[in-house]
Amino acid sequence: MNVLVTGGAGYIGSHTCKLLKKVGFHPLVLDDLRRGHRAAVQWGPLIEGDCGDSATLAKVFSEYPIDAVIHFAAYAYVGESMQDPEMYFRNNVVGTLNLLDAMKAHGVQTIVFSSSCATYGHPRTVPINEDHIQLPVNPYGESKRMVEGLLQWYGQCHGLKWAALRYFNAGGCDLDGEIGEDHDPEPHLVPRVLSAAAGQLASIEIFGTDYSTHDGTAIRDFIHVNDLAQAHVLAANYLVAGGSSSAFNLGTGKGHSVREVIAAAEKVTGKTIAVTEKPRRPGDPPELVADASKARNVLGWSPLHSDLHTILETAWRWLNRNAAPPAGGSLGTR
Repeated sequence: MNVLVTGGAGYIGSHTCKLLKKVGFHPLVLDDLRRGHRAAVQWGPLIEGDCGDSATLAKVFSEYPIDAVIHFAAYAYVGESMQDPEMYFRNNVVGTLNLLDAMKAHGVQTIVFSSSCATYGHPRTVPINEDHIQLPVNPYGESKRMVEGLLQWYGQCHGLKWAALRYFNAGGCDLDGEIGEDHDPEPHLVPRVLSAAAGQLASIEIFGTDYSTHDGTAIRDFIHVNDLAQAHVLAANYLVAGGSSSAFNLGTGKGHSVREVIAAAEKVTGKTIAVTEKPRRPGDPPELVADASKARNVLGWSPLHSDLHTILETAWRWLNRNAAPPAGGSLGTR
């Protein structure tokens, strides 16, 4: 099956392309490389362009025999979305609308969408299942919720088959060390903690130490990027086999606090990690943990690499192989 992977030069997209190729699919990457990396595209051709350009999309669908789409292309920084919401709605929502129109025009009826637990907002119950009300508290989450709405209506009106994968906190790197997580700026906890261990950051910030959790810091459900890639492949197979369109949570059902992540990182790295305590950030819930039983039961998905040690160990190994060294240190070459 020929699969168009939008945003396939990014973190989760590149890991998914590797797995697609491994199991016999043919990935084709569409990425503008503004936030992705050319070197991460190793398992299929790269077309430079974005979903905001309808002419590029028309050319891609005309020139390549595409059977399905896996759609990662989106901006994904919560803080940035609060500062520039129009950029997020234009890129994430309008870009997806262009993509759906191109799919419709060329008879492509299957799409797996990279959604987010950010669509839920502040959880009323934990763990969170797919029936939980969606009330995003930032434009990023709202843009993902809006795209899910587009998918539902295109499904109802045009017969589109879709799966929206709402994943929680992605982490870790390729088990073989070929690709990893490399954002600029880097907003995510796991790579920032490890950067602090490597001496690239003076300390790791803890935003909020007075939450109603066992140690006062926020709790999140971490899922290894390879397990996320597996879920996308399973979802594509499920839809092609006639499965019903639906949304699926992706998580482990177990949360780890910020302090627990830092302590685990110290064990993995053998380094002492300096901490700076700061006030809570607006909109950060105390706890986000997934009920992913639907993905297990319907897709046959089970996270195999998402224990905290494996997430940290694979990310630390990749960082040591690829990250720029701190002043006076050596961590390999990029």
